[in-house]
Amino acid sequence: MTGTRYFEGKRRGGGDLTGDERSTFGVIGVVCAVAGFFVMGFVLGPIAMVCGWLAMGRRWTGTRSVPALVAVVLGAIDTVLGVGWLLAASGSWGLWP
Repeated sequence: MTGTRYFEGKRRGGGDLTGDERSTFGVIGVVCAVAGFFVMGFVLGPIAMVCGWLAMGRRWTGTRSVPALVAVVLGAIDTVLGVGWLLAASGSWGLWP
C-alpha cells in the first residue's frame, strides 16, 4: 500500500464518471425533477439540473442518455416555476410592489 503501486488503476481527482455513476445521477435527477413539480421546485430543480449535467458527462456534445436530458430540462422548468411561485407569494403579502 505504499508508493505508486497503490494508485495504479485508480482515478485521482476530477476524472470522468463511470457508466454506472452516470446512470445513477440521471435517475436521481429525474426523480428530483418530478418531485420538484409537487414540492420545493426552487430547491429540487437546481439539484435535478446538476445531477443531469453530471449524468451527461459535463458536456453538451456527444451521446446523451435520455434520463440525463430529461433531468436537465425538467429541472430548469421546476426552477422557473418555483421562483415564479415565490415571487407571486411575496407579492400577495405586500413584499413585492
